[in-house]
Amino acid sequence: MALQHLTDEQIATWTRAQKDEWWFKNIFRGDMAQLTLRSGFTGFLLGGILSATGLYIGAKTGISLGVGLTSVILAFALFRALHAGGWAQDYTILENNCTQSIATASGYVTTALISSLPAYMLVSGVIPPWWQLMIWMIVISTTGVLIAFPLKRRFINEDQAPFPEGRACGVVLDSLYNGRGDEGVFKAKLLGWVSGGAALYQAAISDGWMKLVQFKLLMLDKWAGVVEPWHLHERLDDYYYTWAAKADAVMPSILGTSFKTLGLRLTLDVAVIGVGGLMGLAIAGSCFLGAFINFVILAPLMIQMGDIAPRLGANGLPVPLSRVEIVNQWSLWWGVTMMVVGALVSLVAKPEIFKGLFKKRVAKPADAGPDLLKDIEVPLWVSYVGVPVFGMLGAYVTHLFFGVPLWMAVISLPLIFVLSIICTNSMALTSWTPTGALSKITQFTMGALDRSNPASNLLPAGMTAEIASNAANLLSDIKPGYMLGGKPRHQAIGHIIGNIAGVLVCVPLFFLLFLQPDASGVRGTAGIVSDQFGFPAALQWKGVADVIAKGLKSLPVSALVSMAIAAVAAVVMELARIKSKGRFQLSAVATGLGVVLPPEAVIGMFVGALIFWGMGRKHKAPGTKGHRIWVEGMEPICAGLISGAALMGIGNAIINVLI
Repeated sequence: MALQHLTDEQIATWTRAQKDEWWFKNIFRGDMAQLTLRSGFTGFLLGGILSATGLYIGAKTGISLGVGLTSVILAFALFRALHAGGWAQDYTILENNCTQSIATASGYVTTALISSLPAYMLVSGVIPPWWQLMIWMIVISTTGVLIAFPLKRRFINEDQAPFPEGRACGVVLDSLYNGRGDEGVFKAKLLGWVSGGAALYQAAISDGWMKLVQFKLLMLDKWAGVVEPWHLHERLDDYYYTWAAKADAVMPSILGTSFKTLGLRLTLDVAVIGVGGLMGLAIAGSCFLGAFINFVILAPLMIQMGDIAPRLGANGLPVPLSRVEIVNQWSLWWGVTMMVVGALVSLVAKPEIFKGLFKKRVAKPADAGPDLLKDIEVPLWVSYVGVPVFGMLGAYVTHLFFGVPLWMAVISLPLIFVLSIICTNSMALTSWTPTGALSKITQFTMGALDRSNPASNLLPAGMTAEIASNAANLLSDIKPGYMLGGKPRHQAIGHIIGNIAGVLVCVPLFFLLFLQPDASGVRGTAGIVSDQFGFPAALQWKGVADVIAKGLKSLPVSALVSMAIAAVAAVVMELARIKSKGRFQLSAVATGLGVVLPPEAVIGMFVGALIFWGMGRKHKAPGTKGHRIWVEGMEPICAGLISGAALMGIGNAIINVLI
């Protein structure tokens, strides 16, 4: 069944009351189950699980992945199977939408854990208690929900904005329930088989899982004398280095610096291969370009010149050179410059995103008649009261938990409304929220007022950016509910449930994975950034905070020169993309991202993008088996690679802590 929608003329000429009446009479499904116990519980579980995979991938790549379509497919297949077995009634389309809405909200709420919060910990060396992070994140995310629903009446009810990503989710749901249901089952099976294979592979390369199987289950240490568990090497070049050490063979290096020191490793990480498939060849290729320029050309040169050199640690012992040291000492500056300048140019080049700030409303006949949606929409008074209350509460807990002066936290609050409009306009038109670029507005503004305390720019920026992006992302999530006739109040409750699920799962997981205590039982920040988890988004935030605190004069001359060149290159690249209308596909933001990511992850993403690009070209013809698997099933395959590997990787970290 084709989804109904208004024509462009109706959108331009009808009043909102007329649009609401049309929606109420033609689209609204008031008698259909939506937020039920099973849809809420399923969404809570899926949201918690999938948000954990998002945290894992975000720590590796700095990229926040949406989980909406994955949860749609999983919920559809689960209840279709239960229905076929006679164990449960089939899910309604609105129950499925409610499940994906909750799961998606769970994914959005974890963004701060890969950006502003770890950046604050890295800069300050302070690790707040887990309960403080939970309270702060729930307050911030709830404020985003409260802002989203008044904007929903403007952008969705009245303007009928497209929200491409949300619309795609609505179309998929409609096709599953009103088209070929077997297609949804096929995609779910594809996701299941791929995630199962990825999980088995991840277990085979994980020391924790192999320790559990070989020592706890098979007792090989008791009767076979096994001391170390056998497992495959994720880093394939380990096999070469082991052989080369015995055979006195060549150890690869560039200008005297070994590949290992530069982080140039050959790794088979199926999760980042899946991320690369979702990214596409243009973005993954841009990341590869940034990594190649930095780690193959610039870093060896800077090491040879002495601008990157071993340093003394806090304990007085020398810290050997590594990829992390190379990035922190020198490369971070030009990489962050590329990302920030590229994002700002891309944002400024889209004037339509800013029109919402100054848009003059076209005079229309006065709305008349009763408000048909007053009993199903979220009452506006809830937001009018809730936003100031939760905004001030957010400012207070930011002051109380992180030491930000209260007046600074409070004066950052008005920026929330401006940033929310910009983010929502952007999401409505492009499915992109310019969170990274917009956060720098608050960060530099607060930094100009207080350079001495890094929390004074990091946390207000994190608060305003997270609220704005959360509101914009939730509006994209509300769009399919509007298309399918869902109840807005149910979606609002679902978003709160999803936020709680994401926080309850991901905050403890963050402490477990990245803040493990040392021998004395004290948790430190040393384990946040590692070869396995690069935290590129956090490094970007930290880099800006360092510039604010120390000033540019503290950097080597070569770093300043690289920043200037990077800024010019970012402007040229983004303008070339704009002028060529996308034919020039290199991205300055992605190029900068490739600098701060581990090169092995960049290579994996590039390989993943290349595989799906090649298979897509090979299987162009619709209707063929190859097209069904590699083109139509691309997202389930990638989601399977990511979820299977990420969940087993998380499990491996937990096993290593407990055993």
